[in-house]
Amino acid sequence: MIYSEEVEKMCPVKKGANHGPAPIPEEGKWVKAKEIKDISGLTHGIGWCAPQQGACKLTLNIKEGIIQEALVETIGCSGMTHSAAMAAEILTGKTILEALNTDLVCDAINVAMRELFLQIVYGRSQSAFSEGGLAIGAGLEDLGKGHRSQVGTTYSTVVKGPRYLDLAEGYITDLGLNEYDEIIGYKFVNLGKMMDNIKSGMEPLEAIEKASGKYGRFDEAVKVIDPRKE
Repeated sequence: MIYSEEVEKMCPVKKGANHGPAPIPEEGKWVKAKEIKDISGLTHGIGWCAPQQGACKLTLNIKEGIIQEALVETIGCSGMTHSAAMAAEILTGKTILEALNTDLVCDAINVAMRELFLQIVYGRSQSAFSEGGLAIGAGLEDLGKGHRSQVGTTYSTVVKGPRYLDLAEGYITDLGLNEYDEIIGYKFVNLGKMMDNIKSGMEPLEAIEKASGKYGRFDEAVKVIDPRKE
């Protein structure tokens, strides 16, 4: 250790306040985290790219400082969505400090990693009070059946009004309107279920029908439109 001349000439004074780190909640325990390996938990976070043209939702399941599971969901430019594939390969097996200082290809994914790091080291995780934490694979539960991200895509103009394109249930095929041309329901196709049906050998048209559903008062509609064409 090298000290400056000014420090060398100082007399020693003992410090009084030295209570150590505050305990943080993680996986049903109160932990005084002093090292990266002290950190465990499952947490989510959102990141955005510099021009704010896209965003990433990142889910990490961390055990003893090491990322055991990563779910990367992106929306925005094609470069970002392809970067997610590389980030999924890069993240697992790294400590959270390594991941924080690793290029995850896309600005939005890097920012999401930063936000998650802050959350997890301060004890703000989804599994903070879950005894033993969540099993590896818990991240997939966010996706539901069909293992697809839940995406909401709607569009609207003053002159023509709103169009629902994709919602939690899936791809919107038809909008149901009442006598005042207000949306009162819609018909949708769950694309995850549809693809599962097709992969199991079902004919495509039957697969679509089996994966279709209705929401709201669609059956009472006096007019039905295709939100992408009409």
